[in-house]
Amino acid sequence: MSHPAKQTFVFTPADGVPPQVGPFAHAVRFGDQVFVTGQMPTDPATGRLVEGGLVAQAEQVRANLAAVLAQFGLTFDDALHVRVYLTDFADFDAFNEAYRGWFRGPLPARTCVGVSGLAVGAVVEVDLVAGVGAAGPAGDR
Repeated sequence: MSHPAKQTFVFTPADGVPPQVGPFAHAVRFGDQVFVTGQMPTDPATGRLVEGGLVAQAEQVRANLAAVLAQFGLTFDDALHVRVYLTDFADFDAFNEAYRGWFRGPLPARTCVGVSGLAVGAVVEVDLVAGVGAAGPAGDR
């Protein structure tokens, strides 16, 4: 019985994805799923944390995740499971207000946890798993 091969992907700021801050791939594809590394609210052009609090940071996280998904021809509506990390759980309602606009179709499963800290001083981080149809990464078409 053959098993699908794990493929790892690292993107660049030219792809709209911030540079890594540690030893990891931006995404891993295994079979028909893409696992997207937790995205921080950093500007791909500068690699710096965006200012403006939770809503501004959530928007930058959304943009960074969307840039990774786009490399596979995917959107947020392909997300199967989303994990949200907040440094202040009092931001839960404000995050949900921003998050509702990320999707046009049915919502994915989600976990949201409060944490004591995040890399680069961020107040929010989000990772996700998306499902892929028959098409591969955009570069393979």
